Amino acid sequence: MNKQALHWDDLRVVQAISEAGTLSGAGRRLGASHATVFRRLNAIERRLGVALFERSRTGYAATAAGEDLAATAARVAAEVHGAERRVAGRDLRLSGAIRVTTTDTLLMGLLSPIFADFQRAHPEIVLEVAVSNQLFNLSQRDADVAVRPSLSPPEHLVGRRVGSIAQAVYACADNHSDAWVGPDRHLGYAALDAWMVNNGADERCRYRVDTMFGMLAAARDGLGRAVLPCYLADAEPALMRLGEPIPELATDLWLLTHPDLRRVARIRAFMAFLAEAIGARESRLTG
Repeated sequence: MNKQALHWDDLRVVQAISEAGTLSGAGRRLGASHATVFRRLNAIERRLGVALFERSRTGYAATAAGEDLAATAARVAAEVHGAERRVAGRDLRLSGAIRVTTTDTLLMGLLSPIFADFQRAHPEIVLEVAVSNQLFNLSQRDADVAVRPSLSPPEHLVGRRVGSIAQAVYACADNHSDAWVGPDRHLGYAALDAWMVNNGADERCRYRVDTMFGMLAAARDGLGRAVLPCYLADAEPALMRLGEPIPELATDLWLLTHPDLRRVARIRAFMAFLAEAIGARESRLTG
């Protein structure tokens, strides 16, 4: 056996360090400790007899050999993930696992009971729910299905628009101040930021938070008015809606998957179930 042979795990290590630029960053991508990544890199370099990275105080920079291996790793990863999707696409059974990603507010305010109904209808399908406000990479199988608010979903994904999410201004019933609750910059909600500036709310904002749940809690507890999704805030008895939904903040709700997975029986069943269930709750979404 060739002791210099490269393995797929070796390529993954090199790719992770190249992309992250640090051992700790590579460790987070690989689910390994800083020390483990360090040992594995040293072992790879000893086996190959070449330095793959230049070390400095600021991190790890790939040498020419490191860049070559990192590029090879990217190509191999694309082939491996493509093969996984193609093989998964031949699975016609209503069993197995579905990894679905969505936001925290959609999960708690809309989707959790729908997921429960689906699980009862298809007990042999395991749902793995990843809650994140970032769109996972469905090409690399970080998730199989995404349920996301978006005005322009990625072109490489397929799916359908399943509704429109309305938003309106809410406050607790006994709040008579003109103070506002707004999104922190880390929430990354540019449309709401612009609306608050254009409508004079930003200058009266006395409380900012980086989640929609945090904004809802602040409005409920009397810290000020807040713009919130109607499907979430209408269900909160302590809040009252101030006016009609705001047209310019309406956002489409999309159900997305990778093209290679759309013929998988469990994915098709799941997406059809979600589309019907969300459609039945259209009045909650539109306020």
